[in-house]
Amino acid sequence: MKTKILAALTLVTPLFFTGAVSANNPQQIQKLLSTGECVGCNLSGADLSGAHLIGADLRGANLQGANLEGANLEGADLTGANLAGANLESAFATNVNFKNANLNGVNFTSATILDSNVHGASMNNLNITNAEIYNTGIGIGGDSADIPDWD
Repeated sequence: MKTKILAALTLVTPLFFTGAVSANNPQQIQKLLSTGECVGCNLSGADLSGAHLIGADLRGANLQGANLEGANLEGADLTGANLAGANLESAFATNVNFKNANLNGVNFTSATILDSNVHGASMNNLNITNAEIYNTGIGIGGDSADIPDWD
């Protein structure tokens, strides 16, 4: 009986770890968290909830579907990054450069977005419920020509 249980656990246990690792590149997540830099990295589906990414260089990174809930992105450079479908609920995004980024379907619920550059960013189907947005070209309606560029 014990042998059968042990054999079953041996076969099933690796399945519990496969999903977490295959969703993204753990080496690139570690690089980002230790150096604050991951230009062009594939971080799609990564769990970066609550991460301190102050001043992080994520230019051209793929963060599609990533979980950045409660993350601190103050001063981060996300120029040209793909954040489609990412969760930035309750994130702190002050002085973030989202220039030419894909922000389609991003969840900014209860996020704080201050003095950030969204010039040229794609922003379809954003959820900005209860978000605090100041001096940033995110809103309901309007003309994209009104969005200032930092450069």
